[in-house]
Amino acid sequence: MPAVSTVLVVGAGLAGAATAIRLAEAGVAVDLVEIKPDTAALGSGITLQGNALRELRNLGVWEQVQAAGYAFDVTGIRAPDPAGSIVAEVPDARTGGPDLPAAMGMPRPELARILTERAAEVGVKVRCGTTHTALTQDDAGVDVTFADGSTGRYDLVVGADGLRSWTRRAIGVELETRPVGMGIWRAFGPRPASVTRTDLYYGGPSFIAGYCPTSEDSLYAYIVEPAQDRSTLTPEQQLATMKELAAAYHGPWDEIREQLTDPSRVNYTWFETHVLPAPWNRGRVVLIGDAAHTCPPTIAQGGAMALEDAYALTDLLRTRDVLDQDLWDAFHARRFDRAKTVVDASNQLAQWQLDHVQGDIPGLMRSIAQLVAQPA
Repeated sequence: MPAVSTVLVVGAGLAGAATAIRLAEAGVAVDLVEIKPDTAALGSGITLQGNALRELRNLGVWEQVQAAGYAFDVTGIRAPDPAGSIVAEVPDARTGGPDLPAAMGMPRPELARILTERAAEVGVKVRCGTTHTALTQDDAGVDVTFADGSTGRYDLVVGADGLRSWTRRAIGVELETRPVGMGIWRAFGPRPASVTRTDLYYGGPSFIAGYCPTSEDSLYAYIVEPAQDRSTLTPEQQLATMKELAAAYHGPWDEIREQLTDPSRVNYTWFETHVLPAPWNRGRVVLIGDAAHTCPPTIAQGGAMALEDAYALTDLLRTRDVLDQDLWDAFHARRFDRAKTVVDASNQLAQWQLDHVQGDIPGLMRSIAQLVAQPA
């Protein structure tokens, strides 16, 4: 039988939903809480590399993901010239295995819906609009008080509540998340027929301009600039700023730019990074996903690392008889070095761009693919 019987998972993003699904499949009673009122509010678009698709297949949702997303096997490198000229076409490694695409884009809300429905199907109790306000643990379990006044007791609490993790603070973990020095504009909009893969434009007035198809009808586009305070801009000014920055990029960008008309579909955030030194648990509370490690999206591995955390943790919980130090040691042996290596690689590429050193981008992409191809 599993090492735990009752589990609270905090956060319904990729790490949290995947953890809840796999534990419920093994007969564990799982409560999944999400502070946002609706899991469909979790983001705009996401790029999923093959290793992320492998984990989604393990969760039993591959067919739905495949139908909802847009798969591709090549990444283009384009120049910031008047034609948007193709500089290189880099075959993407199939890091999830030969029977899965190399990469896929899809809308985050659609992925959240698929995972939430799968969680409910296997018996997870999903509650939105709430989170915990107090955690008190002893050797046998964790007593939890929720924002709505309800309480519960669990064998384990999994904090998968993101970069600003409330769970992390609640267990007294001090962690410095630092800005990388880059800010990213993202927009979600219609997919022109000319966009059939991710293309990256390096150089010009911004570090990167890129896009990723997320379905037959949609894409998300992004521009990375030096980090600055954009908080005073109105939504209309944000849209105008992104379109102004995009004016330097051509090819498919000319169509994308013209179709960016909805200010509510544009957002701006800074790249941030951290890695929590092991251990990621404090007694019977453990942190995974962005709560434990986060990286700039330069190699599109944030979602994959969250899913791999969930798989490694639940694999041990499902196959061990007791929640003890041997289990935690095994978990950290599987995840810490791998997560840190991926974070370091993401930051290395970001630093190259900050230093205006382009280097061998296709070669670097192939090296990163070899890195992430290893099983979790």
